[in-house]
Amino acid sequence: MRSRFGISLEGNEALDELHHMVSLADESGASTIWLASHLFQREPIATAAMALGRSKSVKIALMAMSPYSVHPVYATMAAATLNEQFPGRVILCFGAGAPRDLEAAGLKADHPLGTLRESIDIARSLLSGEVVAHDGERFKVNGRRLSFGAQQVPIFLAASGPQMLELAGAAADGVLLSAATSPAFLRWTLELVRKGETKAGRTIKKSALVYVSADRDETAARDRLRRTLGFILRGQHHARNLEMAGTTLDQAALAAAYAREDWEAVARLVDDNVVMRHSASGTPEQVAAAFQAYQDVGLDEIVAAGMTTSAQLSDVFSSVSGK
Repeated sequence: MRSRFGISLEGNEALDELHHMVSLADESGASTIWLASHLFQREPIATAAMALGRSKSVKIALMAMSPYSVHPVYATMAAATLNEQFPGRVILCFGAGAPRDLEAAGLKADHPLGTLRESIDIARSLLSGEVVAHDGERFKVNGRRLSFGAQQVPIFLAASGPQMLELAGAAADGVLLSAATSPAFLRWTLELVRKGETKAGRTIKKSALVYVSADRDETAARDRLRRTLGFILRGQHHARNLEMAGTTLDQAALAAAYAREDWEAVARLVDDNVVMRHSASGTPEQVAAAFQAYQDVGLDEIVAAGMTTSAQLSDVFSSVSGK
């Protein structure tokens, strides 16, 4: 089965490029545009309204709305309101959020597993049109329903840790897997999602963020991703990801290089071997081959990340489609 192809937008793209990328994704048959919910970047709910209004068929996902910064009632209201105007084209995705961003806003992501489980439960009740009766450890929502009735909005969970992956399989309608992961690591994460599915007797949709960069100059293509991949892979929680990919990377040296903003050292540590194993990058032919390796993992949707211009997105579409 061929995976669907979506794109991810981070919220820091130039506004004109954002408009062009939305139109290009819609015209090129992309399945979904995943709009990141990063604090201090563009607000994704407003961006989603713009994107839906400027497109005809592509779905829009509010990506990893954090219940620590946006109450799940409010996040659900937003998704439901968008879906009322653009039925069948909206996805609500919850996630814990980036710890450093939350800390910068004076927020703390404590007890994430229980908090995300409660968020899914509240959203599901509201979207069903029911009167909510939720008395949880973190949230208490009682005696209210959406005033405009039930809305068919899928609920995804952005997950990476074992327990969160199982929760996605057991409680969400879909899972969004982390970027900078290798195909081997994705296979492992999908096993954990399926473990949750088996316990609950259900099957969910499986999407994964994959950094993609295409250029006839393969070095130029990979150079675009080195700093981004280094930022992510420097974290110790990626040790298993690196090990499963067979990647040799001095994470301590990489973290130190980032701390002193030594970009030459970052580029040296995140060499071609690292970039190739944790992205789909290089010439169009190399991107197509890497994309196939991610597709073979068994994903329902590959979400291309890392493009900041419509020209880069066009190159990626051409590489993946073979046109």
